[in-house]
Amino acid sequence: MPHPLATLCITAALALPAVAQRGAISGEMLENFRREVPQTPTARALQNALVTQGVGALATRNNAAEAADTYFSNEAPSKGITDQQSSGRCWLFTGLNVMRAQVIKERQLAKFEFSQSYNSFYDQLEKANLFLQSMIDYAARPMDDKTVEWLFKNPISDGGTFTGVQDVVSKYGVVPSEVMPESYNANNTREMAGVLALKLREYGLELRKAYAAGERDAKLQKRKTRQLSTIYRILTACLGTPPTEFTWTLRDKTASP
Repeated sequence: MPHPLATLCITAALALPAVAQRGAISGEMLENFRREVPQTPTARALQNALVTQGVGALATRNNAAEAADTYFSNEAPSKGITDQQSSGRCWLFTGLNVMRAQVIKERQLAKFEFSQSYNSFYDQLEKANLFLQSMIDYAARPMDDKTVEWLFKNPISDGGTFTGVQDVVSKYGVVPSEVMPESYNANNTREMAGVLALKLREYGLELRKAYAAGERDAKLQKRKTRQLSTIYRILTACLGTPPTEFTWTLRDKTASP
């Protein structure tokens, strides 16, 4: 026999007012939803399968490999796979790989790879500078301004687009992977990104405080430069020191210099 309190609660739920507030879900809507749920054997079988197996398992197409057409009318040349590992640098790897294939072809190399870590270093430095400069540009706005809120929530990331490749390569150039190899933090950016984000938020608040105290223009830029120097040291500790010059021997397919 059902418990009277449980029966009362269910009855009360079914007796919701037609419109509790404008646009609210009414009892009539819920009743219609219930009636529209299919009660066929097929529907019940699907429900049982989803409850026990999950959507992913049931959505798998066992013959997907046979059905996939991998032909493309236009393909970018490729010379092997590079691995971004646990980082958000897919955009950078893609851009450098397009350039890499062309260098291998033109120079008749057996293998070659650009240093992703080198360009990652300067990408992070440029993004840190962009955040700090934005703190100066928007220092007069209140903390609850939506742009200021977004900046503090997202001070830096290692994600990007192909235009980012163009920007960082045009300004800083490229170096071979042997000159600045991948490091642990280049391949696993989460912890480094966390440290940078915390430091940038601290510096953002410092710049806003300095602005409120009357600092302007040259003084704020000088303060920002000191802050950016610390960011540079953090990146150096995590990724290594980017070279300003290097000696490297280019070898062709026969391994001859």
